Amino acid sequence: GSIDGSIQEVNVSPCPTQPCLLHKGTSYSINVTFASKIESQGSQARVYGEMLHVDIPFPIPEPDGCKSGIQCPIQKGHSYSYLNKLPVKSEYPSIKLIVKWELVDDQGQMLFCWKIPVQITS
Repeated sequence: GSIDGSIQEVNVSPCPTQPCLLHKGTSYSINVTFASKIESQGSQARVYGEMLHVDIPFPIPEPDGCKSGIQCPIQKGHSYSYLNKLPVKSEYPSIKLIVKWELVDDQGQMLFCWKIPVQITS
């Protein structure tokens, strides 16, 4: 689903095995290395929990990609390291789901999109 970029590496930490066990009340580090195919002034992250083919928006503290390790403006042909946190709130239900993480450019096109199976646990 990455139209305007290509992913080189995705790292979710700590997550030694899949599905990632996400413990409530804990934050997880997200590191995505990607190459941009376009120029863009900015970038915005959109994160969803995918359950039964429905995307439920998953709020993250900092949706601005330019404040998450990416040096903006984004230049064509350059590689970037996107760094963010995935906080797992204690009120989340204990369920299995897919986390879908998108980063979009100024035109709303995807710089990257990746999914990872997770299990939220106490």
